[in-house]
Amino acid sequence: MSDPRGLDLGALRVWMDAQVPGLAAGDLSAELITGGKSNLTYSVTDGVHDYVVRRPPLGHVLDTAHDMSREYTVMAALAPTDVPVPKMYALCQDIDVIGSPFYVMEKVAGTPYSRAADLEALGESRTRAITERMVDTLAALHAVDYAAVGLSEFGRPEGYLGRQLRRWNKQLDSSRSRDLPGMDELIEGLDATLPTESGATIVHGDFRLDNLLVDDSDQVTAVLDWEMSTLGDPLTDVALLLAYQRMSETGGASKTNVVTDAPRAPGYLTPEEIVERYSRAAGRDVSHLGFHLGLAFFKLAVILEGIHYRHAQGHTVGAGFDGIGDMIAPLIDAGRAAIR
Repeated sequence: MSDPRGLDLGALRVWMDAQVPGLAAGDLSAELITGGKSNLTYSVTDGVHDYVVRRPPLGHVLDTAHDMSREYTVMAALAPTDVPVPKMYALCQDIDVIGSPFYVMEKVAGTPYSRAADLEALGESRTRAITERMVDTLAALHAVDYAAVGLSEFGRPEGYLGRQLRRWNKQLDSSRSRDLPGMDELIEGLDATLPTESGATIVHGDFRLDNLLVDDSDQVTAVLDWEMSTLGDPLTDVALLLAYQRMSETGGASKTNVVTDAPRAPGYLTPEEIVERYSRAAGRDVSHLGFHLGLAFFKLAVILEGIHYRHAQGHTVGAGFDGIGDMIAPLIDAGRAAIR
């Protein structure tokens, strides 16, 4: 079997033997299980044990958006908490090994439910239970004392919202290759309505159902995809979860595989139910989310524009990218509406 694109299995095996002796028992084989849209995720096996390897996407990459050490650090720190994460084995920041930084972690059993059809097969009651646990898991994350788990230096919570706006504006500049009507007005509107922040917690940065693994008993077994995690305003996670739901319900997800349409499934909590359950579990006031929703739609627009840019340059891996550029305008419109 040939090596999957972006992963030199021979070099990986040599490195694993040096860093974690005894972890691999035989020759490695691998397959790409997530490609191109985000960090690349590979399922690797030696015929006896299974692992997961994560590395940045190929080609043009948004600055800081695919930091391997960030994912590795936060999941290692969360291991003793109530937030389910895979076991971390080793991190490599030497790009000479496979051509980029990467890390190796435990392969956890579970399903990342991204499609409504998969949830519909489970039935309305199970879907509701799964999405309730999704919200409870987010509240559990925001309850973690980040200093107590060694993450005091993981981010700078003061001024987080303003930095997020500047960061995503900078990211946009790095992959903006066409006119985006309404985008400048959205940025100006966000800058003019910057609110007081609602405390600091660990922020996942891309929390949604298909970034969780759920087992056959409908329990959350792992939270994945921590590449945008930091310390900051927890309401940004809540708003992004709602923004993904809004995007799926307005038809964008039916046109492409890039985003989830899971929120369309019968039994999936409504936005109001998500807000109410989170507020109760986390003990936080979530009655004023206009700015946070606007920022969430802006962030999604920038991320998808970056993917559109990479796809146009031929640097994406896997399927599901055709038409992604058409998804940006509705996100800009939704962001402008949210902050009005």
